Amino acid sequence: MDIYGHSLPGRPSSEWESYLDHAANVADFTSGFAAPFGFAALGRLAGLLHDLGKLSPEFQAYIRGERDSGGDHSAAGARVAFDAYGENDLLGVLLAATIAAHHAGLHDGLDLRDRMERAKALVPADWRSVTGPLPERRDLVPTGPFRLKEGPKGFTTSFLVRMLFSCLVDADFIATEKFYAAAKGENVERGGHIALSVLLERLRTHMAGLAARAPASELNGLRAGILRHATEQAALSPGLFTLTVPTGGGKTLASLSFALEHAVRHKLDRIIYVIPYTSIIDQTASVFRSALGDDADILEHHASFDWEAARGKGLPDDEAPAAIAKLQRAAENWDVPIVVTTAVQFFESLYANRTSRCRKLHNIANSVVILDEVQTLPVHLLRPCMAALEELARNYSTSIVLCTATQPALRKMDDAIRDKQKTPIGFDIDDARELAPDPKGLYEKLKRVRVERLPGKVSDAEVAARFAEQPQMLCIVNTRAHAQALFEMIRALPGAAHLSTLMCPRHRRMVLEDLRVRLRNGEPVRLVATSLIEAGVDIDFPEVWRAATGADSTAHGGADRNSPRFTRAPLLRHVAPSRGRGSKPVQLILTANPGGGRSLTGARIETRSQTSP
Repeated sequence: MDIYGHSLPGRPSSEWESYLDHAANVADFTSGFAAPFGFAALGRLAGLLHDLGKLSPEFQAYIRGERDSGGDHSAAGARVAFDAYGENDLLGVLLAATIAAHHAGLHDGLDLRDRMERAKALVPADWRSVTGPLPERRDLVPTGPFRLKEGPKGFTTSFLVRMLFSCLVDADFIATEKFYAAAKGENVERGGHIALSVLLERLRTHMAGLAARAPASELNGLRAGILRHATEQAALSPGLFTLTVPTGGGKTLASLSFALEHAVRHKLDRIIYVIPYTSIIDQTASVFRSALGDDADILEHHASFDWEAARGKGLPDDEAPAAIAKLQRAAENWDVPIVVTTAVQFFESLYANRTSRCRKLHNIANSVVILDEVQTLPVHLLRPCMAALEELARNYSTSIVLCTATQPALRKMDDAIRDKQKTPIGFDIDDARELAPDPKGLYEKLKRVRVERLPGKVSDAEVAARFAEQPQMLCIVNTRAHAQALFEMIRALPGAAHLSTLMCPRHRRMVLEDLRVRLRNGEPVRLVATSLIEAGVDIDFPEVWRAATGADSTAHGGADRNSPRFTRAPLLRHVAPSRGRGSKPVQLILTANPGGGRSLTGARIETRSQTSP
């Protein structure tokens, strides 16, 4: 009797997919996905064994429509691996955990062993007739520099299970998708994206054009030096890096330039840009699209992305629907040259146990991962986040760039984090792996403000009165209720506007774009916002007030390509309150309110004499 892996209801069984074809296809894909971190042979075996339970008479009856259920078909191959390589042996556990999870998700250790005990009765008697003899242990050892015994105890092994699981799950999805698409006469396009080397040439051309158009100035000279130094460091071996550039130094494009230069030189597969807040993801993705002249090879992946709106944008030759559909498929597994995503998406996926969330993990290997605003990593999750980043750099040929204007003390040499034995721990990064030239010097050269705290509290009424005097002003408060109340006090003033996290992302983007246009045109803009606007949102005001908060929300100043900007940093920074091309001192109110309530205190900040291009 023929054995089938997938059926086509209503069509003759001669058109169905044979079990052997499906197993071979999944084995090929899994092997290829695991090859970058040295486990191609183990991946191939996992693919070969993953659906072994489909050999059972019960499953074959189910696939023919003769039963309502085919039973547990993923546990049989896992049990075979247990028996062949040892249930108390690392190799047997790796294979069993990976195979058993490829439908239901990863188990913890005790649950896996319970399931393996029940799976003894599920192993088909004739399984060897389709698999042939299994590989010897010596043929399954990892190739390359994989170091299994380094890192936190047990963490490297558990991380490896997760990565192999990702390879198998993605392989199974893609192989199944290809079979059913072919049966329908459809072409489901995946991969085939533009090469990173082509994107690199486009970026070089773009950066050369910016340099040619930029007037000679000290600021532009600093930016050019930062860019040059970062790209020169691309020759360094893959691993952990820092990029410490004050706001206004061209950090975004410098980090992208390093990443592309580094990836092409070391034959890495993609760039993954990790950003803490959705409010600036589309801003960064837009910068990348403009610099690279590319929409179809840059994936913006976060929960708020509007795929329907993207389909309506249009591309040359009316290719939008197909290109966007291809990108949407790439969101399933990040098979795309450049990914822009959130820190939540990135780290939750690394620690997930479900098939849909883990499909992308193997494509993080052999990549450049840039963590923008790395100081925003939550303190209570800092150790697991750091462990995952270290493991990616150690065993998965991944370069990690800690990118920020206020570099947190995460390096071992900083002696800021210690284990229970009081031993300093942290990233093993020395100053030679810093991508910016002389960060301390850059802070002095790019410093644009002087902060002077003003005495006494300031009421909402006084803030509203100041709004009436200033046609262009921003006030940031800590709660949505406070923002709403203050906005109601200024609603009648020309240009009054309000931003809140209760607004949907698309609405916020529309409001921000309108505000930028009005600011450039010199029209009144009186904005009340919550802290969402501090998350690197590129917008300039001549005067800013900030409600009481911790030092981590003190704003950070500098100059971007057009003018200084007000941005947020979770470590102590300065604020750039001015706008435009001049160097006239202006006032900024930094509020402080130790006693609670809504009264404010402030500080006077004056710009340093420096001209923006």
